[in-house]
Amino acid sequence: MVVVALLFHFILSKTRIGRYTYAVGSNEEAARLSGIKVRQVKIVAYIICGLLAGLVGVILASRMVTSQPNSASGYELNAIASAVIGGTSLMGGVGTVGGTVIGSFIIGILTVGLTMSGANYYLQQIVIGLVVIGAVTFDQFRGRK
Repeated sequence: MVVVALLFHFILSKTRIGRYTYAVGSNEEAARLSGIKVRQVKIVAYIICGLLAGLVGVILASRMVTSQPNSASGYELNAIASAVIGGTSLMGGVGTVGGTVIGSFIIGILTVGLTMSGANYYLQQIVIGLVVIGAVTFDQFRGRK
């Protein structure tokens, strides 16, 4: 995880494709008008997402010593929550890898804490959802200033 996080921090902050990705995420039309090949940037982003999803699938299958098609059901909420809590805007163009890593640590601590306190799975999902709503609300108020 550390290697992947450092690699993508470097890619997003120091390379042309990283700057283009932020530009397309912020305002796709403005990026197109400034000469960025938006379609190619999106294709590269989707390829990277697919590769990372495959990596996560292999890691999850190796941890569970089996492969079940629904073993990662519900993980998308945790992924979105980690990104939003870490400062990534749902409107695009804003966010860092470091913030997302911190957000994933917060979600992990929250989940472990709720599990240790005896909360059931559904209550955990409700609490994580409320945290995401709070982070999005904070992001919206921050964006208006």
